[in-house]
Amino acid sequence: MENLSALTILRKELHQNPEVSGNEFNTAKRIVSFLQKYPPDEIITAVGKTGIIATYNGKKKGKTVLFRAELDALPIEETNVFEHKSLNKGVSHKCGHDGHSAILCGLAQKLHAEKPEFGTVILVFQPAEEDGSGAKKVVEDNRFQYIKTDYAFALHNLPGFKMHQIIVKDHIFSCAVNSIIIKLKGKTAHAGEPEKGYNPAMAIATIITEFNALIQSDIANNNYCLITPIYSKLGKKAYGVSAGIGEIHFTIRSDSNLEMTNIETTLENLAKSIAKKNNLKCKVKWTQSFKANRNNIEAVELIRRAAKYNSLDILEKEYPFTWGEDFGLFTEHYSGAMFGIGSGINTPALHNPDYDFPDEIIQTGVNMFHQISKQITDAY
Repeated sequence: MENLSALTILRKELHQNPEVSGNEFNTAKRIVSFLQKYPPDEIITAVGKTGIIATYNGKKKGKTVLFRAELDALPIEETNVFEHKSLNKGVSHKCGHDGHSAILCGLAQKLHAEKPEFGTVILVFQPAEEDGSGAKKVVEDNRFQYIKTDYAFALHNLPGFKMHQIIVKDHIFSCAVNSIIIKLKGKTAHAGEPEKGYNPAMAIATIITEFNALIQSDIANNNYCLITPIYSKLGKKAYGVSAGIGEIHFTIRSDSNLEMTNIETTLENLAKSIAKKNNLKCKVKWTQSFKANRNNIEAVELIRRAAKYNSLDILEKEYPFTWGEDFGLFTEHYSGAMFGIGSGINTPALHNPDYDFPDEIIQTGVNMFHQISKQITDAY
């Protein structure tokens, strides 16, 4: 109970002091301070700017397993009024990364108390998951390059599922997501003589129509493709002027990394073709890209075995989650898997201003990660 109490206190401290993607400096310091009470064999800081790698070596050589949690919060104003509410205006932990980090710190407690029999366990506290840049920064960091792991695991709390329930899925766990910014430049003209200019309005309307025709929104069917308009802008509030500039943004989702690449090419070519027909210059930029989480079948089986060992209810998810999670970059490089832990049927949804991570599932997450690690490091 003492260990759980320390983890709950840590979780609430992290919740009170949230930091957005790429700025998790104080969050990282707090995690390092906690880890120093359960000293790893090696700790590396400032990985991918603010990330942390903590390594616990076994008694003998063997396999290596990596576990990842996230550090960042969201630019969302919290509406909760409990004692541990966010102290940073306009920023709050609305995805549960405070809880995920606490769980990984709980694994550190376990590994310090009981060294792995064989092999190595690596804990990665990753920055900037929410904007899709963090996993890439960590993986490309020179100090991460030397890491060769046999397996990589991550979890995510899931409102709307029974508390403590373990949600698993072979193959694709969560979708690939990417966002496109299309900027169009024409020529302004007098609003009474619009034919003397090139107004992007019709091009934007055509892009919306053509993109909409490509949507296949049923995740149960093949070639799932969801294209959501996010933002648009046209000209200025000058009522005597026919607009000469405009832009429109979309977010795209697919259940396949390969298909996402095809969709990206199709949409980019379509936007440029429509712009050309309307005598407009077109610039395309992609942002906040998330690879699909492709779960390795053997890794998922290790999750199932750990859930059964801990007497936890298992839900086999039929279709992928449609949200993005940049752990997908890890599963692209390593044999790995992400799984879910139910955080309550009536818990507010992720990214909602009244959401809060339920401390009741911290121990569940710790037990799952620890048992997965033992199945790998004790079985060499």
